[in-house]
Amino acid sequence: MAKKTAAISIKNLDKTYLTGTKALQNVSLDIKQGDFFGLLGSNGAGKTTMIGCITSLVQKTGGKIQVHGIDIDKDFGKAKSFIGVVPQEFNFHIFETVLNIVCYQAGFYGIERDEAEKRAEPILKRLNLWQKKDEQARNLSGGMKRRLMIARALIHKPKLLILDEPTAGVDVELRVDMWEYLKKLNKEGLTILLTTHYLEEAEQLTNQIAILQNGKLIENKPTKELLTTLNEETYVINFSKKPSKKLIQKLNLTQVDDETTFEVTLKQKDTISSFISKIPSSDAEVLDIRPKGNRLEQLYLQLTSKK
Repeated sequence: MAKKTAAISIKNLDKTYLTGTKALQNVSLDIKQGDFFGLLGSNGAGKTTMIGCITSLVQKTGGKIQVHGIDIDKDFGKAKSFIGVVPQEFNFHIFETVLNIVCYQAGFYGIERDEAEKRAEPILKRLNLWQKKDEQARNLSGGMKRRLMIARALIHKPKLLILDEPTAGVDVELRVDMWEYLKKLNKEGLTILLTTHYLEEAEQLTNQIAILQNGKLIENKPTKELLTTLNEETYVINFSKKPSKKLIQKLNLTQVDDETTFEVTLKQKDTISSFISKIPSSDAEVLDIRPKGNRLEQLYLQLTSKK
């Protein structure tokens, strides 16, 4: 079976700004067709610069980028036709209607108005925007504006969807609904590149994660494999009553919130069962034990602190 062309292939990518800031340093990675790929990093790590280079909004200093086998330096027009982009900032005309914004975007790809409206209806309905189709964009909530950006990016049926902080400013309920929609699109074959500060979002959605720090690629692994490298994890424990001082010292418990709620950090080799077995029934009963935060966040802090 012939090997599939990568959705994105990046080789030795560099970007140095006129100020001398090295935003990207010799970054190489491939994103396979059908991946839900997470790109993580703190502010200034180089995530948005990389997206800018892929979409030619930022002129790279060196290296090579291909989108579905098309070199962006040789035929960006064709490469661009494969890409749908949802940037961080709202960049549509706020006095235009929702439907016009989506249909005008289709026009940039040679799609006639009638066809654009046919395509727009199911997308806007799924994103709960159809009832707002004749509303000016300025009257939309922040979450609706964010969903409008996604609808606009999908109108020309791209093979690759790039999402730069797509759920920033979106409430939890809408965020989860957007997750479900994005997972559905990915299952249907759409390759997705996601940058996010919500690490639980990356853990829930992605199958591959790359981490940038100071413009350098410090990790690039399948999400599940990456999480197995976490060598310790912090748990929150609720006891039936306050444990004895002796037990608190023995298990290195740290009290939080109230006298029956504690935290403990366990090494990867230590199982929850073995930890609980160390607690005498005569002392205190464990009512609940759960991870604190999410594993990816702990892993991210662990990896970046070492670099």
